[in-house]
Amino acid sequence: MSVARDRSAAYDVMALRAQFPLLARSVRGKPLAYLDNAATTQKPRAVLEALDRYYREHNANVHRGVHWLSERATADFEGARETLRAFINAASTREVVFTRGTTESINLVAQSWGRAELKAGDEILVSNLEHHSNIVPWQMIAAVTGARVVVAPILDDGSLDLAGFEARLSDRTRLVAVGHVSNALGTVNPVARIAALARARGALTLVDGAQAAPHLAVDVLALGCDFYAMSAHKMYGPTGIGLLWGREALLAAMPPWQGGGDMIKAVSFSGTVYNDLPYKFEAGTPDIAGAIGFGAAARFLTEVGLGRIAAHEHALLEHGTRVLGAVPGLRLVGTARDKAAVLSFTLDGIHPHDVGTIVDGEGIAVRTGHHCAMPVMERFGLPATVRASLGLYNTADELDRLVAALGKVRQVLG
Repeated sequence: MSVARDRSAAYDVMALRAQFPLLARSVRGKPLAYLDNAATTQKPRAVLEALDRYYREHNANVHRGVHWLSERATADFEGARETLRAFINAASTREVVFTRGTTESINLVAQSWGRAELKAGDEILVSNLEHHSNIVPWQMIAAVTGARVVVAPILDDGSLDLAGFEARLSDRTRLVAVGHVSNALGTVNPVARIAALARARGALTLVDGAQAAPHLAVDVLALGCDFYAMSAHKMYGPTGIGLLWGREALLAAMPPWQGGGDMIKAVSFSGTVYNDLPYKFEAGTPDIAGAIGFGAAARFLTEVGLGRIAAHEHALLEHGTRVLGAVPGLRLVGTARDKAAVLSFTLDGIHPHDVGTIVDGEGIAVRTGHHCAMPVMERFGLPATVRASLGLYNTADELDRLVAALGKVRQVLG
């Protein structure tokens, strides 16, 4: 039995690494240490083989064909939807809409629900922790509807100021948009508490779950939110595919966002009848292979076990916090008590881009910049940070290599 299927076995990180072909390669003559998982994750053989099998064995369009290949493709495509429904504990596959990812999912809600429901004087409450994808769509729809974006502050450790959040939540708040896990700092937000507070004021809650899905077990019903967005490529699946979960009654009342094939039942020049959920929001030929790969990624994570992954990554976070904290002149940015395995930091007197370039020469991939979270950087008075973001296949040795590479940065740049 493979380590991914035997949850009674000890967590064997080396056996898991062996399931990711790209991790075996060298970069600049050094073994690769891939510490950029918050940007995108590597893909296990289970996902690669699912993509290959679809294209090799039953490539066809879905839903509208009566031939065998189309039936087979449709079964696998809809099977992936059911896998993902179970992965997030949604009540029905009617609530699982395939999109291009978290960004498109949030834009869908903004342009469909927001355009229909928001009016002048209404407020959309977001946190200062948000990725640009959970800020800009609300600014865009606010400009059209006359609504206003209100920002909840964060504390010096990078956690949400819950008192400040409650103070900004009012009877004018129509929607709270908040990330489950911060991509820039790793902060885990108390989503269930946030959703309960919003619901008590009559507001809906949308959760950006892009960074949570690969690290935490997600149960949308237990969280009590109204919309939840995810991206496959953050959770060891393909790029360009994701999902929007929404409560069925809300999705049913929302108008379509895009028009085209498959989102209709009947079309004439006198009028169009839209399709049932979830197809009303899936105009055109979908990313069939991507959805199948997305389902394979969810099965892979389920087989490994989200609890076991979280425990492994938390141990890495503790080790990384300890060894990086001992580096002279290094400042960790984002030290919330409840956080995922993200280590964001600066080195005194050295620009993060220079750090990233030099450690890349040691075969270590980290992310440098504002991480599509410029308001977070502004809050801490920084132009950028270096971010080492960890996944289920990372090791303490890779973090030790990063520390050694930072010593070389000091040697080169002083």
